[in-house]
Amino acid sequence: MKPYLLATTYRKTLLLFCSIVFLHISTYSQHIVLGNEKLRIEAGLNFGPTFFLGDLGGNYGKGSTFIKDVNLELTKMMKGAFISIYPNDWLGFRLAAQYTFVTGKDYIINTTGIHESWRKQRNLDFRSDMWEAYAAVELFPTMMFRKYDDYEPRLKPYGFVGIGLFHFNPEGSIKYPDGSRSWHELHPLRTEGQGMTQYPDKKPYNLTQVNIPMGFGIKYQLSERVNIGTELLYRKTFTDYIDDVSTTYIDPNYFDQYLSAQQSVIARRVHDKTFGIVTPGVTRYAPGVQRGNSNNNDAYFSTVLRVGVRMGEVYSSDAQRRAARQTRCPHFY
Repeated sequence: MKPYLLATTYRKTLLLFCSIVFLHISTYSQHIVLGNEKLRIEAGLNFGPTFFLGDLGGNYGKGSTFIKDVNLELTKMMKGAFISIYPNDWLGFRLAAQYTFVTGKDYIINTTGIHESWRKQRNLDFRSDMWEAYAAVELFPTMMFRKYDDYEPRLKPYGFVGIGLFHFNPEGSIKYPDGSRSWHELHPLRTEGQGMTQYPDKKPYNLTQVNIPMGFGIKYQLSERVNIGTELLYRKTFTDYIDDVSTTYIDPNYFDQYLSAQQSVIARRVHDKTFGIVTPGVTRYAPGVQRGNSNNNDAYFSTVLRVGVRMGEVYSSDAQRRAARQTRCPHFY
């Protein structure tokens, strides 16, 4: 076949194919239009302060499990990115990945009562990087029950819940006479006897674990393309060892049996740093004395600012949508 005849045949075939596809999409356009009308895809960034809720640190009175025990001076920033897919106006599916940092310090506690004094006397601290990724379902209740489809409000409250993975690696410090500190990974030091035959109930903990992210927020549509929002993101975890503190003190002599000589020296110094406030002169607790509270797992939460951008084409009117549909096939003349 001559080249110009081959090109002509190719163009006719391609135009016929596009016409068939267009007719098919037009027929079912009320049900699915990828990335434009019904199935919307949004990508964005999120950031905000993160707060740790665990055994270390806290405020006045007995230890609590939520906002009361937040130490604002230990606030760290979370940074991340997300992609959300919205098959309709009231339902979304989110994938997110982010990094943050958590820390807890007994020695910053303001001692106004006996409960705080005991925690300050314990004198433990930790810090840890936190890497996490999760998938969540978003629900927009005001969109679920709206009466009129021709109006979409700019302000939309929502709730979400999902499942994720997070990685942590707690470090504890040794303070020197000049005020400086050195930081050491706590997981390999078995500070509460994890994995030692003398403490069969204390199992080693994994540094990568499952969490349940959940929360609520509000989203504001700046334009057809861009939105901003804020949300409270809480993570329920299934470990009490993010801060490496959970149960009781152990006999430090066992460190020599399970650790190298160098590790044993460090473990002895970081696992018990008692500073006699309630009981002056005491520098060590006896094995078996409570070190943490294993009845409540550790948790952390963030107050998040979000910026999202809708992907793909955005049409401001039905006329623009129809015009775009009619010009999707390639033109050769």
